[in-house]
Amino acid sequence: MFLHHPLFPLLARLLMVALFLPAGLNKIVGFEDTVGYIASVGLPLATLGALIAIVVEVVAPLALLAGWQTRWAALALAVFTLAATVFFHNYWAMSAEQQFVQQLMFFKNLGVIGGLLALVASGAGAWSLDAKQGRA
Repeated sequence: MFLHHPLFPLLARLLMVALFLPAGLNKIVGFEDTVGYIASVGLPLATLGALIAIVVEVVAPLALLAGWQTRWAALALAVFTLAATVFFHNYWAMSAEQQFVQQLMFFKNLGVIGGLLALVASGAGAWSLDAKQGRA
């Protein structure tokens, strides 16, 4: 059936890669800015937080790209995105002029988490290393 075509899980993985991998690479290029931004919201251990963000936003998308350990990679990104959403898009604690955009970002991220959880539930699909290893 058309709706069960192996292209769909591949597209889901590629779209998540397109969102997270550039963000992780930008954090590497602008490492000091990333640390400063994390510190600016009052989180402790900003350097460690930046390093964790880079690892999650680079390694997990590469795993999704290959379709390797897809369920775990998607779960790691979902947990990371939930934490980032609560700490960086807490629109309820922001000024009126920031609330609209931050509320959009908050709920957009919840949608992204939903997509990631769908990958956790469904796996990588037929066109993946997981499928080749019998884990799709």
